[in-house]
Amino acid sequence: MSKPLIGVTTYLDQARWGVWDMRAALLPAPYPRLVQESGGIAVMLPPDAPEAAAAVVARLDGLVVAGGADVEPVRYGAAPDPRTGPPARERDAWELALIDAALASGTPLLGICRGMQLLNVARGGTLVQHLDGHVEAVGVIGRHPVKPVPGSRYAALVPELAEVPTYHHQAVDRLGAGLAASAHAEDGTVEAVELAAPAWALGVQWHPEMGEDLRVMRGLVEAAAARAAAGPAPTAPAPREPVASGGQAGAGAGAP
Repeated sequence: MSKPLIGVTTYLDQARWGVWDMRAALLPAPYPRLVQESGGIAVMLPPDAPEAAAAVVARLDGLVVAGGADVEPVRYGAAPDPRTGPPARERDAWELALIDAALASGTPLLGICRGMQLLNVARGGTLVQHLDGHVEAVGVIGRHPVKPVPGSRYAALVPELAEVPTYHHQAVDRLGAGLAASAHAEDGTVEAVELAAPAWALGVQWHPEMGEDLRVMRGLVEAAAARAAAGPAPTAPAPREPVASGGQAGAGAGAP
C-alpha cells in the first residue's frame, strides 16, 4: 500500500537564506519530519485562494493545519485584545476554507495549536485571546501534563496523563458546533478537541512536532491510509453557528 499524502499548511512570510531576502512559504522542519516518521508523505500547502481549497483537499488523504499566528478576532466576532498578535489574514482565509473542505469531504484532519483554534472557529466557536502560564519564555517550547477525557478519540491514542511540548497564549472559549473537549491541562484549559465519529477531526493545543511521541500524528496518518484504501466517504458537518461570547475555558496560539 502506498503511503498516504498529508498536506501541511505553511506560513507566508519574509525570510532570509543565502543571498536572498524575500517572501517565502515557510514550514518548520519538525512538521514534515513528524508526518514522515508516522508513515505519511508530507506536502506543503502555502496560502492560496480559498475557492481552490476543495480541489486541493480532494487530492489529499489527510490534512494538518499547523501552528502560527493568532487567529484574527473578527473571525469569531470579537474586538482584538491588546495582547493579540498581528493578523495573518491570508492564512486565516485559506486554512478556514481547507478545514471546511476537509470536514465536508470526510478527509482526516489534525489541527495543531493555531490549527486547533481555527477548527473551533470554523465550527462557530470563540477564543480566549490571552491566558498566562502556557508559555515558558518567548521563543522557548515548554512542557506540561495533559489529561485525556475517557472515551474520546484522543484517549484512544494516548490513554495516559502525558507531558506535551507547549507554546500558546490563547485558548478555546466557547466550543464550536459538534466539538467536544478531549483533553485538559491541570488548570482546566482545553488541550484537545474533536468531532464525533464518523469524522476523524482532532485538534491539539500543544506541538507534537516538537517532541518524540508519534501517536497523535500516527493516528491521523492511519486514518488517512484507511480512507484512501476505502475511497472517499463524504460527511455532512453541521453549519457554522453565529459567534457569541462564551463561558468555557480553553487552550491557545502563537507558536511555530
